[in-house]
Amino acid sequence: MGRINGSRVVLGGLVAGVVINIGEFIYNGLLTADAMAEAMARFDLPGYAPSAMVLYVLMAFAMGIFAVWLYAALRPRFGPGPRTAVYAGLTFWVPASLFQTLMQMGMALWPAGLLWAGAAWTLIELPLATLAGAYLYRESEEAEPAMAAASYGRDKADPSGMGGPGD
Repeated sequence: MGRINGSRVVLGGLVAGVVINIGEFIYNGLLTADAMAEAMARFDLPGYAPSAMVLYVLMAFAMGIFAVWLYAALRPRFGPGPRTAVYAGLTFWVPASLFQTLMQMGMALWPAGLLWAGAAWTLIELPLATLAGAYLYRESEEAEPAMAAASYGRDKADPSGMGGPGD
């Protein structure tokens, strides 16, 4: 089994982070901004500080890097390609969104509908982000023969199975 290509994890992870940041801006900044402001007003909270927004943007990039790392780790088991990228995104969704939603439900601070809508949003967002980041991922040179043999007849010209630009 080959080594994970760290530079490609970071590259793909940054792309995945861009997708997550765009998705979060659409969901939190446009679709649910009023509902979130109303929920925060219920507790007399002032809203998000600019420093929190910077943290959330950075966290989205870290999530993207982790999601692509997970894809790279799953490739030897499930093979390279979009299906494995979606599996990685769905696997990451469980602790990143489902568990978080369940914990927040237990605190009863936010409306349940708002929490479940966010979980549903990320159920789509995280696999799409992982797919986008995995598109750029390639194994390191020493791992290519092992991955090509493990691809079971996949296109040998593109052992990643993703159809993206190669090294």
